[in-house]
Amino acid sequence: MQHQLKEGPLLNKEGNLDEAGYAFDLVKEYNRKSIKGLKSRIKEWDYYYIGDDDFGVALTIDDNSYMGLVSVSVLDFKNKVEHTKSYMKWLTFGETNFPSSSKDGDVFSESKKYSMYFGNNNGKRHLVCTMKNVAKNMDFACDITLNETNGHSMVIATPFKKKKHFYYNQKINLMKVNGYFKFGDIHHQFKNDASAVLDWGRGVWTYSNTWYWSSLNAVQDGHRLGFNLGYGFGDTSAASENMFFYNQEAYKLEDVEFIIPQNKKGQDDYLGQWKLVSKNKDIDLTFTPCIDRYANTNALIIQSKQHQVFGYFSGTITINNKEYKLNNLLGFAEKVKNRW
Repeated sequence: MQHQLKEGPLLNKEGNLDEAGYAFDLVKEYNRKSIKGLKSRIKEWDYYYIGDDDFGVALTIDDNSYMGLVSVSVLDFKNKVEHTKSYMKWLTFGETNFPSSSKDGDVFSESKKYSMYFGNNNGKRHLVCTMKNVAKNMDFACDITLNETNGHSMVIATPFKKKKHFYYNQKINLMKVNGYFKFGDIHHQFKNDASAVLDWGRGVWTYSNTWYWSSLNAVQDGHRLGFNLGYGFGDTSAASENMFFYNQEAYKLEDVEFIIPQNKKGQDDYLGQWKLVSKNKDIDLTFTPCIDRYANTNALIIQSKQHQVFGYFSGTITINNKEYKLNNLLGFAEKVKNRW
């Protein structure tokens, strides 16, 4: 049985989660000033993925206290190629000024090489970004607006075993997209069936951890459907982060396991066919990859090894004995190891 969060402050007077669990909206109040843990362990980020069947764009601004990061990824699914460019800034310690809620407030970061603006006026989002030389002699620019379509989201408050450490996370799936991006000679207007997801994260993290995350945002037979699936860090005994979205409805799921195939050396074969399954078989999916967006950031004691794999989901998700079939829908699944 999973625990549903009630409204109120996120943290108690000791700086621990007042309540662990899940919700369908951002019911807990996050306040950076209430954090009692080490300021160097605070991590805040906004990550957007926007895509249709031809192209995808990932945009990131984060502030990890000892360092900040902005990043742009462009994915070409027809040619199975991706380009990613990231810039790092040391000792930011909250100067990015992330809003305490996902419901309103802007995020902005710029330098001589990039300008990243995530505008948010009462849930209406406007992403205007530029970055030079994402690939050789290929600059990036985008102007994209997003609107929520479901009315529900995945919200999770997860404690770590270490006191004063926690993760407060919201995933807003199935946002409708209007806009374009430019990349070198490519000028792409997103199609009517394009979708987007926001990964909104705030917390105090432990040094070493691994997470698995998968997100689907698609239109099939005129219906908007998607999911958020993941696990791998913290104490999830109160609730998992697994949800299924269909049109204006959201449904809670319990466990999931990502089964990544192994090569002859016993290593993960990220471009082989994965399975995503649950113990009671309400999740039964195959995932056929087409692009592995691999990054390995290694700076002294800091390392982030990421395999964000894009590909096609098929199979079934069963809710209250009703089976929803997924037929070759484009999304992503990832495995990330961090020492940060």
